[in-house]
Amino acid sequence: MEIEGIRTDRLGLLLDQFDQARAMAEVRLRGLADEEYLWEPVAGCWSIRRRDEAVTPRAYGPGDWVLDKGAADIPANEYAEVARQAAGGMTIAKIAEDWSVSVERVEQVLAHTGEPAPDEVPVTTIAWRLGHLHSCLAGQWEGTFGGRRLEPNQLVDFTPSADLALKRFWALIERWREGIGAVTEEQLDTVGFSQYPYGSDADDPFIAVLAGANLEFIHHMAEIALLRDLRRARFANPA
Repeated sequence: MEIEGIRTDRLGLLLDQFDQARAMAEVRLRGLADEEYLWEPVAGCWSIRRRDEAVTPRAYGPGDWVLDKGAADIPANEYAEVARQAAGGMTIAKIAEDWSVSVERVEQVLAHTGEPAPDEVPVTTIAWRLGHLHSCLAGQWEGTFGGRRLEPNQLVDFTPSADLALKRFWALIERWREGIGAVTEEQLDTVGFSQYPYGSDADDPFIAVLAGANLEFIHHMAEIALLRDLRRARFANPA
């Protein structure tokens, strides 16, 4: 169905939302320079670093540069997602596997008694936000439209070059958009149409996966835009 150029079918709504978010993101990322891309607003930021300079225990990537990643835990801002997984029928063991934590940790979270890890919500650089989003979407593309056999954490060759990172990222976005644009109504309702292993994709209908991917794109791009605004304000009015 279409009303004055606006699609109202399920896929159409998600595609329009994604397209609008992408258009806004493209504007907000114009002119991104290397020093801004790698800017650390506070000490102890997560970013991309040379492999031999990594400071987080689970930093990953296939090349000379890796993306920071800390010890496995469930951030407090994801407790509601864990509760949703449990309410949807996922076993505690499966949830623990999904988040790479112990069964006991999941039980604590579900009981709202678990204390969050100290570094659970780190301050990050633009490079980290873009790299994380690139890594997640590359993994979801491979787990949905690709061969479903490649390790997601080895798909993105992280780089300190903002121009190169954006060139690679927008190429992936175009490929992702082409894939989801051809999804059928039956596939939207298919549980496990995406087999991306680091999340609940395999247990969800694909329409829920798409909605989640849109949210991931939107919130990370909003964070990147805010980081750009903060940096501009800081250097325009140095303390």
